[in-house]
Amino acid sequence: MVADAEKNRKLINSKEWFFVIVLILILLALTTSPYVFGYVSAPSGQQFMGFLLNVSDHAQYFSWYREFQSSFLIENKLTPEPNEPVFFNLLWWVLAKVGLWTGLEVVQIFQVFRLFAGAAFIVVIYWFCSLFFKRVWERKIASLVIACGSGLGWILVVLKYTLTHGELLFPEDVHSRYGTNSFLCIMSFPHFTIANALIVATLALVLIGYKRQRLSYSFAAGLVALVLAWQHAYDLITIYAVLLAFAIFEAVKRKGIPWYLIKNGLIVGFLSCWAAFYSLYITNAYPVWQQVLAQFGNAGIFTADPFHMLIVMGLPLILAVLTFDGLVPLQGKDPDEVLIKTWFVVTFFVGYLPTLYQVHLTNCWQVPVGILATRGLFHRVIPYVNSVMENARGRRWSQKQLSRMAGAAFVLLVIPTNVYLLAWRFVDLNRHGYPWFLYQDDIVALAWLEENTAPSDVVLSARTVGQYIPAFSGNKAFLAHWAATVDFFGKTEMVERFFDVQTDDGSRLDIIREFDVRYILRGEAERALGWYDPSTSPYLVEVFSTPRGQVFQVDLEVAQ
Repeated sequence: MVADAEKNRKLINSKEWFFVIVLILILLALTTSPYVFGYVSAPSGQQFMGFLLNVSDHAQYFSWYREFQSSFLIENKLTPEPNEPVFFNLLWWVLAKVGLWTGLEVVQIFQVFRLFAGAAFIVVIYWFCSLFFKRVWERKIASLVIACGSGLGWILVVLKYTLTHGELLFPEDVHSRYGTNSFLCIMSFPHFTIANALIVATLALVLIGYKRQRLSYSFAAGLVALVLAWQHAYDLITIYAVLLAFAIFEAVKRKGIPWYLIKNGLIVGFLSCWAAFYSLYITNAYPVWQQVLAQFGNAGIFTADPFHMLIVMGLPLILAVLTFDGLVPLQGKDPDEVLIKTWFVVTFFVGYLPTLYQVHLTNCWQVPVGILATRGLFHRVIPYVNSVMENARGRRWSQKQLSRMAGAAFVLLVIPTNVYLLAWRFVDLNRHGYPWFLYQDDIVALAWLEENTAPSDVVLSARTVGQYIPAFSGNKAFLAHWAATVDFFGKTEMVERFFDVQTDDGSRLDIIREFDVRYILRGEAERALGWYDPSTSPYLVEVFSTPRGQVFQVDLEVAQ
C-alpha cells in the first residue's frame, strides 16, 4: 500500500487521464454495440424496445420516468390495486426532468444516462485506485480488473458446449448477480453503475477527510451518500457498516477513540439517513409498498454461498483471498490499507444479512476485491516469482518486465466471461422475439390506450406486454412486475386462467370486478397463453383492432 503521507502519493498525470479516456471510449463502444444491433436488425413489423437484460425492472423504471414528468411523488402503476402517490426516486425524477427540458424520448435519455454513468464510474474508479497505488502501471491494472473483470462463468460456458450438453450450470452465477460485474452494469444497468460510483466516492471522501483532518470532506461525503440513498437506500447499509468497522479498527490501532473519524461518520450518517427513514416509512405505512418489499424474494436471486461466490467473482477474489495478509497487527498500517481491507471483509458478511435484497448488499464489492487482488499480484506474487527465478539462476526478465507481463495476463484472464455475456446479447437479440422486441401492432395498441383511456384505467394482458403498459400507455397494469405487482404469482395464475378457453365467463367476471379491470389487451403474447377470444364474451366490446392485436373495453352493464 502507498504510504499515508499525501506528499508520497503520486498525482494523476495527463497521460493517465488519456488512458482513462481511451478506456471509457472502448468500454462505451463495446457496451453500445448490442443496442445498435438491436435497432438496425429489427425485422419489419417489430420494434426493439431498448433493453438487453431484465426487461421487467427497466420497464418499471421507465414507468417511474413517465410519472415523474408530471408529479413529485408517484403511485405504483405496476399493480391494479389503488395506492397513494408516495414513492420518490431521485435518479428517475432527475432523468424525467431532463427529458422534459430536452424533449428527448425515454429510450434516448436512458442511453445518454448509461454513457454518462459508465464514464463517471471509470473516472471515479481510477481516482480511487490512485489513493492506493503509487505506481501508474498498478493503478491501470487495478482499474481494468475492476471495470472489465468477471468471474469463472466462462468455465461453465465451456462445459455447456461440451460435457453438459447445452445446459448452463448455475446460470445465476454467470449473469444474474450483476452488481459485482462492472462491465455488465455499464452495458445494461446504469442505475447500478452510478450507485457504485457514488459508493466509491463516499468512502474515498471519508478517507481523504480523515487523513487530512478536514470536515469539509465529511460534508461532501454525506451529500454524496444522500444522493445515493434517494436512489438505493439499501446501499447505506454497506457504507454504514464499513465506516463503523473502520472506526473500530482505527480505535484499536490508536488505542483511543478516533474522535475525528467518529465526527466524520456522524456527519455522513446524519446527512444521508433521511432517505432510508422515508423508505422504511412507506414500506411500513402503506400496504401496497409493504407487499412490494415482501415480494423482493420472488426474483430468487440471493447472495451466492462462498463456493459460488468464487464463480461469481473469479480470479480477482481468489487472488485477493490467497494474498490477504489480515488486519492484525493494526499498528503500522495506514488508513488506506485499513479501509480497503475493512470494506473487503465487511461486505462479505453484510452480504449474508437475512434480508430479501441481500444480493444487492454485495454491490461494488469488485472494487476492494480488485484493489486487493492487484496489490497481491504486484506486492506478493511477482516478488515471490522474481525471487524464485533469481535463486534458480534462470532469470530471463527484469522485475519491471515481469510486472508488465503479469499485469497484462491478469487482465486477460479476468475478462472471458464478459466476452461471453457481450456475445450472447447478439445471439439473444438475433432471435427477435419477446420481450426484447414487440410487434408494431403491440406498440400501436399501447399508443391507442395512451390516447383514448384514462391513466387510472386497469389493463389486463399477458405479462410480456403488460410490463410495458405503465411506461408506454400510462395505464395501470394488471400484471407487470415480479415484485411491484401485488400477489405476483396469484395474478400470473389469474391471467393464465383468463385466457384459457376452458375458463367460464363467470370466473373472468370475478377477476374483472375484483380489480376494476377496464380494458383487455389481446395480441400474440396473450394467444400464447390460450385461445380464448374476448369477442365471444358479450361484456367485452372491441374498441381497437390491428392484424395481430385487439383492445376490448369492459361493459359491465351488459354483464348484469
